[in-house]
Amino acid sequence: MDGLYKHPVLAVAGPTATGKTALGVALAKRFGGEVISADSMQIYRGLDVGTAKVTAEETQGVPHHCVDFLPPEEVFSVADFTALAARLEQEISARGALPILVGGTGLYIQSFLEGIRFTEEKPSNGLREQLAAELEARGPEAMYAELLSVDPQAAAAIHPNNRVRVLRALEHYRATGRRLSEQKAASRPSQRPYRSLVLGLDFADRAQLYRRIDLRVDRMMEQGLLEEARLVYDHRDSYRTAAQAIGYKEFFPYFAGEAELAACVEKLKQASRNYAKRQLTWFRHMEGVVWLQADAPDLLDEACRRTEEFLEKRDAL
Repeated sequence: MDGLYKHPVLAVAGPTATGKTALGVALAKRFGGEVISADSMQIYRGLDVGTAKVTAEETQGVPHHCVDFLPPEEVFSVADFTALAARLEQEISARGALPILVGGTGLYIQSFLEGIRFTEEKPSNGLREQLAAELEARGPEAMYAELLSVDPQAAAAIHPNNRVRVLRALEHYRATGRRLSEQKAASRPSQRPYRSLVLGLDFADRAQLYRRIDLRVDRMMEQGLLEEARLVYDHRDSYRTAAQAIGYKEFFPYFAGEAELAACVEKLKQASRNYAKRQLTWFRHMEGVVWLQADAPDLLDEACRRTEEFLEKRDAL
Protein backbone atom coordinates (compact mmCIF):
# COMPACT_ATOMS: atom_id res chain seq x y z
CA MET A 1 0.00 0.00 0.00
CA ASP A 2 2.88 2.38 0.76
CA GLY A 3 4.07 2.20 -2.84
CA LEU A 4 0.61 2.97 -4.19
CA TYR A 5 -0.37 5.67 -1.71
CA LYS A 6 -0.47 9.22 -3.04
CA HIS A 7 -0.83 12.28 -0.86
CA PRO A 8 -4.16 14.08 -1.32
CA VAL A 9 -3.91 17.66 -2.56
CA LEU A 10 -6.82 20.07 -2.85
CA ALA A 11 -6.84 23.05 -5.23
CA VAL A 12 -9.14 26.08 -5.45
CA ALA A 13 -8.79 27.64 -8.90
CA GLY A 14 -10.54 29.98 -11.27
CA PRO A 15 -10.39 33.50 -12.68
CA THR A 16 -9.64 36.64 -10.72
CA ALA A 17 -12.28 38.11 -8.37
CA THR A 18 -14.21 34.87 -7.80
CA GLY A 19 -13.46 34.52 -4.08
CA LYS A 20 -10.75 31.83 -4.21
CA THR A 21 -8.89 33.20 -1.20
CA ALA A 22 -11.94 33.17 1.08
CA LEU A 23 -12.98 29.66 0.04
CA GLY A 24 -9.43 28.35 0.41
CA VAL A 25 -9.24 29.73 3.96
CA ALA A 26 -12.64 28.31 4.88
CA LEU A 27 -11.71 24.85 3.59
CA ALA A 28 -8.35 24.98 5.37
CA LYS A 29 -10.08 25.76 8.66
CA ARG A 30 -12.64 23.02 8.11
CA PHE A 31 -10.18 20.28 7.07
CA GLY A 32 -6.99 21.28 8.85
CA GLY A 33 -5.20 22.57 5.78
CA GLU A 34 -2.39 24.91 4.86
CA VAL A 35 -2.47 27.08 1.74
CA ILE A 36 0.15 27.04 -1.00
CA SER A 37 -0.46 30.17 -3.06
CA ALA A 38 -0.46 29.50 -6.81
CA ASP A 39 -0.23 33.12 -7.88
CA SER A 40 2.73 34.23 -9.96
CA MET A 41 2.69 37.81 -8.63
CA GLN A 42 1.81 37.51 -4.94
CA ILE A 43 5.30 36.07 -4.41
CA TYR A 44 6.84 39.56 -4.52
CA ARG A 45 7.40 41.69 -1.44
CA GLY A 46 6.09 45.24 -1.53
CA LEU A 47 3.63 44.63 -4.36
CA ASP A 48 0.45 44.15 -2.37
CA VAL A 49 -2.39 46.15 -3.88
CA GLY A 50 -1.93 45.40 -7.57
CA THR A 51 -1.52 41.68 -6.91
CA ALA A 52 -4.55 41.50 -4.57
CA LYS A 53 -2.21 39.86 -2.10
CA VAL A 54 -3.89 38.00 0.74
CA THR A 55 -3.81 40.04 3.95
CA ALA A 56 -3.09 38.83 7.47
CA GLU A 57 -6.75 39.39 8.32
CA GLU A 58 -7.92 37.35 5.34
CA THR A 59 -5.75 34.37 6.29
CA GLN A 60 -7.60 34.05 9.62
CA GLY A 61 -4.56 32.35 11.06
CA VAL A 62 -4.30 29.73 8.31
CA PRO A 63 -0.65 29.28 7.19
CA HIS A 64 -0.05 30.65 3.70
CA HIS A 65 3.07 29.68 1.75
CA CYS A 66 4.59 31.12 -1.46
CA VAL A 67 3.44 34.64 -0.57
CA ASP A 68 5.53 37.77 -0.08
CA PHE A 69 8.93 36.07 -0.04
CA LEU A 70 10.90 37.39 -3.03
CA PRO A 71 12.20 40.85 -3.95
CA PRO A 72 10.66 42.23 -7.17
CA GLU A 73 14.03 42.10 -8.91
CA GLU A 74 14.07 38.30 -8.95
CA VAL A 75 12.61 36.15 -11.71
CA PHE A 76 10.48 33.22 -10.56
CA SER A 77 9.55 30.54 -13.10
CA VAL A 78 7.06 27.70 -13.16
CA ALA A 79 10.03 25.37 -12.61
CA ASP A 80 10.88 27.30 -9.44
CA PHE A 81 7.27 27.06 -8.30
CA THR A 82 6.87 23.32 -8.84
CA ALA A 83 10.13 22.61 -7.00
CA LEU A 84 9.17 24.83 -4.06
CA ALA A 85 5.57 23.58 -3.94
CA ALA A 86 6.77 19.95 -3.96
CA ARG A 87 8.92 20.60 -0.89
CA LEU A 88 6.07 22.41 0.84
CA GLU A 89 3.63 19.61 0.05
CA GLN A 90 5.95 17.10 1.71
CA GLU A 91 6.30 19.26 4.80
CA ILE A 92 2.58 20.00 5.09
CA SER A 93 1.56 16.37 4.57
CA ALA A 94 4.18 15.27 7.12
CA ARG A 95 2.48 17.53 9.66
CA GLY A 96 -0.79 15.71 9.01
CA ALA A 97 -2.29 18.78 7.34
CA LEU A 98 -3.99 19.05 3.95
CA PRO A 99 -2.07 20.96 1.23
CA ILE A 100 -4.45 23.38 -0.52
CA LEU A 101 -3.33 25.15 -3.69
CA VAL A 102 -5.15 28.46 -4.10
CA GLY A 103 -4.69 30.75 -7.07
CA GLY A 104 -5.37 31.67 -10.65
CA THR A 105 -2.08 30.86 -12.35
CA GLY A 106 -3.18 27.80 -14.28
CA LEU A 107 0.31 26.91 -15.48
CA TYR A 108 1.48 26.64 -11.87
CA ILE A 109 -1.42 24.49 -10.70
CA GLN A 110 -1.48 22.15 -13.68
CA SER A 111 2.29 21.68 -13.80
CA PHE A 112 2.47 20.87 -10.09
CA LEU A 113 -0.48 18.47 -10.00
CA GLU A 114 0.70 16.64 -13.13
CA GLY A 115 4.26 16.36 -11.82
CA ILE A 116 5.87 18.06 -14.81
CA ARG A 117 9.65 17.62 -14.66
CA PHE A 118 11.55 20.74 -15.66
CA THR A 119 15.15 20.38 -16.76
CA GLU A 120 17.70 23.01 -15.86
CA GLU A 121 18.97 24.28 -19.20
CA LYS A 122 21.59 27.01 -19.32
CA PRO A 123 20.98 29.51 -22.12
CA SER A 124 23.61 29.86 -24.79
CA ASN A 125 26.08 32.63 -24.11
CA GLY A 126 24.57 35.93 -25.22
CA LEU A 127 21.38 34.37 -26.63
CA ARG A 128 19.07 36.01 -24.13
CA GLU A 129 20.60 39.42 -24.80
CA GLN A 130 20.39 38.80 -28.54
CA LEU A 131 16.69 38.00 -28.30
CA ALA A 132 16.06 41.10 -26.21
CA ALA A 133 17.81 43.20 -28.84
CA GLU A 134 15.73 41.59 -31.59
CA LEU A 135 12.59 42.37 -29.62
CA GLU A 136 13.53 46.04 -29.55
CA ALA A 137 14.44 46.10 -33.23
CA ARG A 138 11.68 43.92 -34.71
CA GLY A 139 8.86 44.41 -32.22
CA PRO A 140 6.78 41.90 -30.20
CA GLU A 141 4.50 41.00 -33.12
CA ALA A 142 7.40 39.80 -35.24
CA MET A 143 8.83 37.75 -32.37
CA TYR A 144 5.48 36.11 -31.73
CA ALA A 145 5.09 35.41 -35.45
CA GLU A 146 8.47 33.65 -35.41
CA LEU A 147 7.35 31.51 -32.47
CA LEU A 148 4.15 30.65 -34.35
CA SER A 149 6.21 29.40 -37.27
CA VAL A 150 8.70 27.28 -35.28
CA ASP A 151 6.47 26.06 -32.44
CA PRO A 152 2.76 26.72 -33.07
CA GLN A 153 1.67 24.56 -30.13
CA ALA A 154 3.73 26.56 -27.65
CA ALA A 155 2.60 29.82 -29.25
CA ALA A 156 -1.05 28.83 -28.84
CA ALA A 157 -0.55 28.59 -25.08
CA ILE A 158 1.16 32.00 -24.78
CA HIS A 159 -0.53 35.37 -25.05
CA PRO A 160 1.13 37.46 -27.80
CA ASN A 161 1.76 40.28 -25.29
CA ASN A 162 3.57 38.04 -22.82
CA ARG A 163 7.04 38.94 -24.03
CA VAL A 164 8.85 37.02 -21.29
CA ARG A 165 7.28 33.69 -22.23
CA VAL A 166 7.55 34.34 -25.98
CA LEU A 167 11.26 35.02 -25.68
CA ARG A 168 11.75 32.07 -23.34
CA ALA A 169 10.13 29.71 -25.88
CA LEU A 170 12.25 31.13 -28.70
CA GLU A 171 15.36 30.89 -26.54
CA HIS A 172 14.67 27.22 -25.86
CA TYR A 173 14.18 26.50 -29.57
CA ARG A 174 17.30 28.33 -30.71
CA ALA A 175 19.46 26.87 -27.93
CA THR A 176 18.35 23.25 -28.27
CA GLY A 177 16.76 22.91 -31.70
CA ARG A 178 13.74 21.38 -29.96
CA ARG A 179 10.29 22.83 -29.62
CA LEU A 180 9.30 23.83 -26.11
CA SER A 181 6.02 21.98 -26.60
CA GLU A 182 7.98 18.77 -27.31
CA GLN A 183 10.08 19.23 -24.20
CA LYS A 184 6.95 19.72 -22.10
CA ALA A 185 5.34 16.59 -23.50
CA ALA A 186 8.45 14.57 -22.72
CA SER A 187 8.52 15.97 -19.19
CA ARG A 188 5.06 14.64 -18.30
CA PRO A 189 5.29 11.49 -16.12
CA SER A 190 3.16 8.42 -16.81
CA GLN A 191 1.44 8.80 -13.43
CA ARG A 192 0.56 11.88 -11.44
CA PRO A 193 2.41 12.21 -8.12
CA TYR A 194 -0.65 13.27 -6.14
CA ARG A 195 -4.29 12.41 -5.76
CA SER A 196 -5.99 15.72 -6.36
CA LEU A 197 -9.32 17.50 -6.36
CA VAL A 198 -9.57 20.82 -8.19
CA LEU A 199 -12.51 23.04 -7.30
CA GLY A 200 -13.08 25.69 -9.95
CA LEU A 201 -15.00 28.89 -9.22
CA ASP A 202 -17.01 30.74 -11.84
CA PHE A 203 -20.21 32.75 -12.20
CA ALA A 204 -23.20 31.62 -14.22
CA ASP A 205 -23.55 35.22 -15.42
CA ARG A 206 -20.30 36.39 -16.99
CA ALA A 207 -21.42 40.00 -16.58
CA GLN A 208 -21.39 39.52 -12.81
CA LEU A 209 -17.76 38.44 -12.93
CA TYR A 210 -16.88 41.52 -14.97
CA ARG A 211 -18.72 43.79 -12.51
CA ARG A 212 -16.74 42.28 -9.65
CA ILE A 213 -13.50 42.87 -11.54
CA ASP A 214 -14.40 46.51 -12.21
CA LEU A 215 -15.29 47.04 -8.54
CA ARG A 216 -12.05 45.40 -7.47
CA VAL A 217 -10.05 47.81 -9.63
CA ASP A 218 -11.93 50.78 -8.11
CA ARG A 219 -11.17 49.44 -4.63
CA MET A 220 -7.50 48.99 -5.54
CA MET A 221 -7.31 52.61 -6.61
CA GLU A 222 -8.68 53.64 -3.22
CA GLN A 223 -6.11 51.43 -1.51
CA GLY A 224 -3.12 53.05 -3.22
CA LEU A 225 -2.65 51.16 -6.49
CA LEU A 226 -1.40 54.27 -8.30
CA GLU A 227 1.46 54.77 -5.83
CA GLU A 228 2.42 51.10 -6.12
CA ALA A 229 2.33 51.30 -9.93
CA ARG A 230 4.56 54.36 -9.74
CA LEU A 231 7.08 52.33 -7.74
CA VAL A 232 7.10 49.67 -10.46
CA TYR A 233 7.41 52.32 -13.17
CA ASP A 234 10.37 53.93 -11.45
CA HIS A 235 12.07 50.51 -11.18
CA ARG A 236 10.83 49.06 -14.46
CA ASP A 237 14.31 48.08 -15.60
CA SER A 238 14.89 45.90 -12.52
CA TYR A 239 11.28 44.91 -11.70
CA ARG A 240 10.99 43.15 -15.06
CA THR A 241 8.20 40.73 -14.18
CA ALA A 242 6.07 43.33 -12.42
CA ALA A 243 6.64 45.85 -15.22
CA GLN A 244 4.81 43.48 -17.58
CA ALA A 245 2.08 42.54 -15.14
CA ILE A 246 -1.56 43.53 -15.39
CA GLY A 247 -2.21 46.15 -12.73
CA TYR A 248 0.97 48.12 -13.26
CA LYS A 249 1.86 48.46 -16.95
CA GLU A 250 -1.52 50.05 -17.74
CA PHE A 251 -0.46 53.16 -15.80
CA PHE A 252 2.88 53.63 -17.56
CA PRO A 253 1.39 55.94 -20.24
CA TYR A 254 -0.01 58.13 -17.43
CA PHE A 255 3.37 58.41 -15.73
CA ALA A 256 4.96 59.20 -19.09
CA GLY A 257 2.45 62.01 -19.66
CA GLU A 258 0.92 60.24 -22.63
CA ALA A 259 -2.56 59.38 -21.28
CA GLU A 260 -5.18 60.52 -18.78
CA LEU A 261 -5.51 58.60 -15.53
CA ALA A 262 -9.17 57.70 -16.14
CA ALA A 263 -8.28 56.13 -19.48
CA CYS A 264 -5.58 54.03 -17.83
CA VAL A 265 -8.00 52.82 -15.17
CA GLU A 266 -10.45 51.75 -17.86
CA LYS A 267 -7.63 50.02 -19.72
CA LEU A 268 -6.78 48.10 -16.55
CA LYS A 269 -10.39 46.99 -16.13
CA GLN A 270 -10.50 45.75 -19.71
CA ALA A 271 -7.15 43.99 -19.37
CA SER A 272 -8.34 42.30 -16.17
CA ARG A 273 -11.54 41.12 -17.85
CA ASN A 274 -9.53 39.72 -20.76
CA TYR A 275 -7.20 37.97 -18.33
CA ALA A 276 -10.18 36.38 -16.60
CA LYS A 277 -11.29 34.99 -19.96
CA ARG A 278 -7.85 33.46 -20.52
CA GLN A 279 -7.85 31.98 -17.02
CA LEU A 280 -11.23 30.39 -17.63
CA THR A 281 -10.05 28.97 -20.95
CA TRP A 282 -7.03 27.41 -19.26
CA PHE A 283 -8.98 25.81 -16.44
CA ARG A 284 -11.76 24.65 -18.75
CA HIS A 285 -9.14 22.62 -20.63
CA MET A 286 -7.83 21.00 -17.44
CA GLU A 287 -9.15 17.50 -16.79
CA GLY A 288 -11.31 16.75 -13.78
CA VAL A 289 -12.06 20.27 -12.54
CA VAL A 290 -15.23 20.34 -10.41
CA TRP A 291 -16.95 23.65 -11.16
CA LEU A 292 -18.85 25.49 -8.46
CA GLN A 293 -20.94 28.64 -8.74
CA ALA A 294 -19.03 31.35 -6.90
CA ASP A 295 -22.14 33.24 -5.78
CA ALA A 296 -24.21 30.19 -4.79
CA PRO A 297 -25.59 30.50 -1.24
CA ASP A 298 -24.48 26.94 -0.51
CA LEU A 299 -20.99 27.33 -2.03
CA LEU A 300 -19.12 26.43 1.16
CA ASP A 301 -21.42 23.51 1.94
CA GLU A 302 -20.98 22.09 -1.56
CA ALA A 303 -17.21 22.61 -1.49
CA CYS A 304 -17.02 20.85 1.89
CA ARG A 305 -19.15 17.97 0.64
CA ARG A 306 -16.94 17.48 -2.41
CA THR A 307 -13.81 17.67 -0.28
CA GLU A 308 -15.14 15.17 2.27
CA GLU A 309 -15.94 12.69 -0.51
CA PHE A 310 -12.46 13.19 -1.95
CA LEU A 311 -10.69 12.65 1.36
CA GLU A 312 -12.78 9.60 2.26
CA LYS A 313 -11.50 7.82 -0.84
CA ARG A 314 -7.92 7.72 0.41
CA ASP A 315 -8.80 5.05 2.96
CA ALA A 316 -10.09 2.85 0.16
CA LEU A 317 -6.84 2.97 -1.82
